[in-house]
Amino acid sequence: MSGPVSLLILGAGSRGQTYADYTLAHPAEGVVVAVAELDDVRRAAFAERHGLPPERVFTDWRDALNHPKLADVAVIATQDADHVAPVEAAAALGYHLLLEKPMAPDEEGCRRIVAAAEQHGVMLGVCHVLRYTAYTQALKAVLDAGTIGEIVSVEHLEPVGYWHQAHSFVRGHWRNSQESSPMLLAKSCHDLDWLRYIVGLPCQRVSSFGSLKHFRREAQPPGAADRCLDCPPEIENACPYSAKRYYLGQLEAGNTGWPLNVITSDFTLEGVTAALRDGPYGRCVYACDNDVVDHQVVNFEFTGGVTASFTMTAFTRARGRETRIFGTRGELYGDSQKLEVYDFLTGETTVTDTDVASDGSILSGHGGGDDGLMAAFLAAVDQNDPGLILSGPQETLESHLMVFAAERARGTGQVVNLSEAREQSGSALTAPSILG
Repeated sequence: MSGPVSLLILGAGSRGQTYADYTLAHPAEGVVVAVAELDDVRRAAFAERHGLPPERVFTDWRDALNHPKLADVAVIATQDADHVAPVEAAAALGYHLLLEKPMAPDEEGCRRIVAAAEQHGVMLGVCHVLRYTAYTQALKAVLDAGTIGEIVSVEHLEPVGYWHQAHSFVRGHWRNSQESSPMLLAKSCHDLDWLRYIVGLPCQRVSSFGSLKHFRREAQPPGAADRCLDCPPEIENACPYSAKRYYLGQLEAGNTGWPLNVITSDFTLEGVTAALRDGPYGRCVYACDNDVVDHQVVNFEFTGGVTASFTMTAFTRARGRETRIFGTRGELYGDSQKLEVYDFLTGETTVTDTDVASDGSILSGHGGGDDGLMAAFLAAVDQNDPGLILSGPQETLESHLMVFAAERARGTGQVVNLSEAREQSGSALTAPSILG
């Protein structure tokens, strides 16, 4: 392919903007040539930022895909429940597909997406950005070199952060499993996918426990209002989840990116205040229509008896994910930037800094994973080499099946066997079996 890879962006929200902006920093690799976005203000700002002519700016993804093919790649960054239809339509037109995670809120949708890419012979990359960080690749190299021997067990923590939970999963787009998807799929499918990638073996059995413990009406302080702007000062000042203090504090600090750009496009005191007064992000965290869990544990058994435990919790300060991997010859600890490897034979500890000044969060581009994903996917399209994509259709489908099995295990309180789900064909959907 001569020249940069061209992109059609379907959904110019936070993630769509992130992937599109990569091309502004790396114009030799990619260029945005069209966009579809429902929000008028966001659509206009995106079009101006990327210099798009009016005929390449669409309100709805359907309008964009009713045209003859406009680009090499369609970036699907619509809401979770609105992935399958644009993927199928774009694949039929011959677009290569870069799809924001999760693939779809259910197994059938995931299988339809994989089938569409395979049927039309287009590349599909899913935005599991954690696979692409320098930290992950350094950790994987240690494991592949046999430095700690065979993996026996893994402990992995996702410290969501109390404010990220309040913003995205209590007040925000992913608060309600019926409108988006369960917490484990919306947030932690990154982590389950990462565990599958690191362990390098198929998952056989899953168990899980979790609930919505804190962000509910029963925990609301007596006398608190249902909106932070209306809350008595003595209550609002004592609440760590005050929307007034947090979002106005972001504005005062000069941060007009995430998360402020999610709640409003008017970055003035009046604009942010109006959003808190009238919009969903000004609600008391104890008076929202949220139902996703705020803490969950998942246990996995992989082929050969390797085990892993995963903990997702809202109740942490913001920091990177933490992992302990226990092997037959050593032990590894990682915090999303540094690796500490203890060798049983020598008794020595080796520390490696992956040199990414990042907490691994969305604010830092997921520790370089956002850029790593884009670089790999655009190179794959440019070189016609799907092997450069670390998060392809089959790999991603398998890790999504782990998520669905974990949610079923949490709902039933039983161990779920994944073997049936993995072996079934894409034409018929059979739920994983439950082990008594």
